[in-house]
This record gives sequence, structure tokens and C-alpha cells, in this order.
Amino acid sequence: MDEREPQEVPTIDVPRAQVFDSLRGKVAIVTGAATGMGRATAEIFSEAGAQVVIADINDKLGQQVADGINKAGGQALFVKTDVSDSASVKALVEATVAKFGKLDVAVNNAALTPDRTPTEDFDEAYFDRVIAVNLKGPALCMKWELQQMIKQGHGGSIINIASINAFKPQFNMPAYTASKHAVVGLTKSAALENGHRGIRVNTIAPGAILTEMSVASLKTIGTTHEAFRDVAFLKRWAAPHEVAQGSLWLASDAASYVTGITLPVCGGYSAH
Repeated sequence: MDEREPQEVPTIDVPRAQVFDSLRGKVAIVTGAATGMGRATAEIFSEAGAQVVIADINDKLGQQVADGINKAGGQALFVKTDVSDSASVKALVEATVAKFGKLDVAVNNAALTPDRTPTEDFDEAYFDRVIAVNLKGPALCMKWELQQMIKQGHGGSIINIASINAFKPQFNMPAYTASKHAVVGLTKSAALENGHRGIRVNTIAPGAILTEMSVASLKTIGTTHEAFRDVAFLKRWAAPHEVAQGSLWLASDAASYVTGITLPVCGGYSAH
């Protein structure tokens, strides 16, 4: 979740696809799950039968998401987590296993909004923070998630959330673009190393998704919600639950022979 000021997010009316019991009996961690795509992913995973751990730096919003899932009949736990801190991530995995007994799926979604300056004048302090959360964060998450999955010995699925910026950079986002390019490489490395263990590691690259982060990004590149929607072949923005459906497929046994890939969920933007 972004540490900067909250943004007002326009609404989009896209019907939710039917969710089946594809994660019944599985335990999943979703980082950055207090808002946006992370929240949508946690909620859809719960609908699909998973026991879900909500990880976020924001206590209030993270607990609200967990409470909502529990009230709806699911099983969720909130664990305050700073993904840039190894001890915090280790504690997250330990809390997950202590509560639910195992770890089957992880969606490493937590990230900061893009930087706002050109490469020749980038904010060095914010550059360091973006790299710490957006790149080191997924790396630390995978470190502790993989150790647990390897110990269990029955495979698993890890999904790292990158961005369409991993392929199509925007103006004034050097740190964000670099971090998302690197997440793709990090995913491929982990997939290569852990395939023989039955652990699948993939990436999703979201495009124009209506979240707090994307609204903040529009200000950075100097455009509007209405204008930017035309970059997608579908000529609209996506709702967070549409990205969550991609993670759901990769997390499920339906994607049992899929690893090391980057799945663009971008309405065709990556094909330009």
C-alpha cells in the first residue's frame, strides 16, 4: 500500500466472474491486501475456498478486510507486515503456519506508487524506498515463503505482481519501472530453481487498473483517467477483481503446468 496521501478512485461497473471452489483446503498469503488489487485478491481467494492471511502495513484497513471476510463466512487473519523488513516477513509466514498449519499460495502484491521525477533528477530517498518495497519486498517474501513450501514438501504457487511498466515504461518513473522489470527476472530465477520441487512461480503484469496507486500514477505522467483508458484495446480501465482472477488461476491447480511466465492483465496495452 502507498505511504502517501489517499486518492479518490473512480468507480467502474464490470461484473465479477463466477468464482469456483478452486482453492478449497489451501492457505494463502496476500501482501498489500488492505486496498485495491490486494484486497480484491484476498476476497476472491476466500470465495474460492482458501484460508487467507491479509498482510499490510496499514493496521486499520488490513483488519477491516480480514473482518469482512470472516463475517462473510470465510477464514482470514490480519498480520501487520513491512515487506521491506526480513524479520517482519518471516513473522508473517510463521503466523500463517501457526494459525492455519501450512502455506500453499502467496501473492506478493505490496508496492509503493511510482516516483514522480525524471531520471536526471530522481529523488534518491524515494528511489531507495521504492526499490526496498517493490523489489526487495517480493524477494524477501519469496525467501521465507519458499523455505516454508520446501519444508512442507508438497509444492506451492507464488505469484508476484509486477506492472505493465515492466514492458512499457512511462515518463518520470525510473525507480518504479526498474523495480517492476526486476520482479520479472526475480520470478524467472525462482521458477527455474524450484520447478523440481513442484513450486510454481509466476508474475502478473497489470495495466490500467482502477486503484489508489493507479490514480496517483496518472498525476505523475500528466494525464487523466478518461484519456488513459484509450491505451487499452478494450477501451476501458479494469476493476481490481479482474486482476485477482488472473492470480486465482495461477494459484489453482488449473495452472499446474504453468511456471516462470508473466501474464499481462492489461486489456491489450502490452501489444501496442
